Amino acid sequence: MTLTILPRKIFQGVAKRSDMFRLFDRHAKRPNRFDSDQPAIYAGEWFEIDEVAYSYMLDILPPLWMRGAVFAMREFMIGSVTSVFYAIRIDEAVRYFHTYCDLCDSSSVEAMRAAIIERQSRPVRAMSREERLEHIWSTTADDYRGYAGEAWPETVQGYRTVMIYGGREGTSLKLTDDEIAAKLPFHLRHLSFSLAA
Repeated sequence: MTLTILPRKIFQGVAKRSDMFRLFDRHAKRPNRFDSDQPAIYAGEWFEIDEVAYSYMLDILPPLWMRGAVFAMREFMIGSVTSVFYAIRIDEAVRYFHTYCDLCDSSSVEAMRAAIIERQSRPVRAMSREERLEHIWSTTADDYRGYAGEAWPETVQGYRTVMIYGGREGTSLKLTDDEIAAKLPFHLRHLSFSLAA
């Protein structure tokens, strides 16, 4: 199953260097990950990094292209999707971001920039339900997350899964709001849903 929900913030807060490298290929265990429909899995994902990580990535290889404070990596993730790094002034501070853009779409780089600015310029901190689920999936250890395979009902095969302790109830196909809150780090549990996009 391929979903094309664009764009989507996949990690809350500023990713540390170790988090950044893990987030680069958080779909590494996806079945059939090199099939022709897979670029949509990566394109549109974004998260915040720090200036040190931004500079490090700029120095690794000469970029494919650089436009001001935006540059694209020379190595592609899959198909025409590659890492694009941004330094963007938001609320009088320069902040740094990593995204995956499909360079076949000439507007994708600017569309991602606009989406980041819109999302990060909100006056009150809030997380949508989708952002909460993305954060949980991004931060869950590989051994406890995956994709619904052949043992699952055909209608949900290919969807992402997270293993949780269900107690006497066993496993379920959907997380309740309480289970989502329990899986979030403590400092993110209080954020409201009110500004969900």
